[in-house]
Amino acid sequence: MTGSSLISVVVPVMNEEENVQPFYDAVRAVTSRVTGADWEFLFVDDGSTDQSVSRLLGIRDHDARVRVLQLSRNFGSYAALKAGFDHAAGDAVITICADLQDPPDLFTSFIERWRDGNDIVWGVRAARDDPWSKKFLANLFYRLIRRLALPNLPEDGMDCGLFDRKVVEAFREIPDKSAITFMTIYWMGFRQARVPYDRKRRQFGSSKWPLRKRIQAAVDVITGFSYFPIRLILYFGLGVSVVTFLAAAVVLFNRLVLGIGGQGWPSLMIAILFLGGVQMVMLGIIGEYLWRISVEVRGRPQYIVMKKIGFDERTGALEVCAPRTHAIL
Repeated sequence: MTGSSLISVVVPVMNEEENVQPFYDAVRAVTSRVTGADWEFLFVDDGSTDQSVSRLLGIRDHDARVRVLQLSRNFGSYAALKAGFDHAAGDAVITICADLQDPPDLFTSFIERWRDGNDIVWGVRAARDDPWSKKFLANLFYRLIRRLALPNLPEDGMDCGLFDRKVVEAFREIPDKSAITFMTIYWMGFRQARVPYDRKRRQFGSSKWPLRKRIQAAVDVITGFSYFPIRLILYFGLGVSVVTFLAAAVVLFNRLVLGIGGQGWPSLMIAILFLGGVQMVMLGIIGEYLWRISVEVRGRPQYIVMKKIGFDERTGALEVCAPRTHAIL
């Protein structure tokens, strides 16, 4: 990769009023040292309720490279990233969070490996300065994903990276509204490289990823990339059927041949309650898959842009991300 290239930096923002200015200062310092590249900084406001947007507009007053997308409400970080990909103009797109836990200094290494011919460059965590409980849950999450869905995924996951234009376009053609952005891009293939780094502790604000969202993300990844839950239902159902058949044979043998056996109300209730619980779990797993199918069938937009700032004459227009009709398989 040679010559001057346009690099888009896509940054999802959700109530980060204390971080946007330090983040921009850090990014500007790094990008000023990179040769052979022009830059655009695309901030996607995911329904912030604080002063994040006004502070971004203040930054734009001094730097015309800053662009802001305001979504009509909070659609989630994955939808915000999708909005950024849809509107980024760069030959390559770098995604990073505004909380400064992932250092913008990674940009230099990202671009070097991109220019070496890699289509995707991941920032992978070698260490993380987080509370013990958060590290434990994160390790459990990625271990589960590696075991059930994506076996070669980096052990501690990835929260930032660089993606070539052809990767961005291929991702945009995938209509899956429940897709986990980075997991989907990782699954897509292409030539990938990794840059290790130490993840820092958040200095300002609070994490936008509570335990509930982490559990939901794990469910989305497993149901989106693995048939293991459905296969588990099949195997478990077969196992229960075999055990039940054998138990029934033993009961009949004891009753008809040996003449033993009597009232079995407690054991009967235990069996009924156990199988009832198993059936509810199975229905819940099937329901997760059916819900994802219904989301795709309804065709609702993944996000709605309420306002564009810094793009062109279309600034301020309401825009809906229309579902695409085909996918790259």
